[in-house]
Amino acid sequence: MITLLEKYQLNRMEQPPRPTLIDFHGVSMTKYFTDNWDNVQNFKARPDDILIATYPKAGTTWVSYILDLLYFGKTHPELQKSTPLQDRVPFLELCSPLQPSGVDLANKLPTTPRLIKTHLPVQFIPKSFWEQNCRIVYVARNIKDNVVSYYHFGRMNSLQPEPGDWSTFLHDFMEGKMVFGSWYDHVNGWWEKRQTYSKLHYMFFEDMIEDCGREIDRLCSFLGLSPSAEEKEKVTTGSKFDNMKQNKMANYSTVQVMNHKVSPFMRKGKVGDWKNHFTVAQNEKLDEDYKQKMKNATLKFRTEV
Repeated sequence: MITLLEKYQLNRMEQPPRPTLIDFHGVSMTKYFTDNWDNVQNFKARPDDILIATYPKAGTTWVSYILDLLYFGKTHPELQKSTPLQDRVPFLELCSPLQPSGVDLANKLPTTPRLIKTHLPVQFIPKSFWEQNCRIVYVARNIKDNVVSYYHFGRMNSLQPEPGDWSTFLHDFMEGKMVFGSWYDHVNGWWEKRQTYSKLHYMFFEDMIEDCGREIDRLCSFLGLSPSAEEKEKVTTGSKFDNMKQNKMANYSTVQVMNHKVSPFMRKGKVGDWKNHFTVAQNEKLDEDYKQKMKNATLKFRTEV
């Protein structure tokens, strides 16, 4: 829990101290996601809840915003203008000293269905989501763009451990020493869950970049939604990267633990930016690591579109 010294520091600088990684049931985590663990695990899901699950920096905000527009763009347009996305789609396991916990925010949501996001690996999901047969949307992103995005996120977000330099971060990432653990375990764990749980829609960031309209159609089909052509157009336009980046209610500019001067929360939203970061040697090393750890996986990613 937060110590008196940390509270004093918070009052002085309005920034929580950077956490250190802990091994939590075999997964690297920090106290900001484990301090409220019992309440997270005992969370009471409802049958119409929709859980948006991703590894960090894989398109969570994008899909959250699309779902929010699909469900509430017509019925609650005032929320889009007045309430930040992180309050409309709460982050279930987050327990930061500067705001209500994700569990509290989710329990107070005024809208139905409740849209809730998580970065938890599949084995940590509260059991009520399975018991209530909730619909789950999982978004995965190719490893190279994902690690680059996560690195810049670590630089600007004080709830993340110190990222170190790029080469250190990349090494730690391959070792699974990241908040929410190994990318490999995360994407594969959720992919395998599809075999036994039919209400899971698995999406790819690269497919959304290639044809967002098509992916929104697939999402609507999964959710049983039939938006009009006009409504779909509003969702597609509103969720364009540049429009979201300018939108104060969607770009996380109101979150005080994030320093957008270091790096914007919504940075590039592209496929292939990894080429601007990896050296030839780093790329070869990751390719080797990937080949080894994904050799039995049926999951396939694209690093270019």
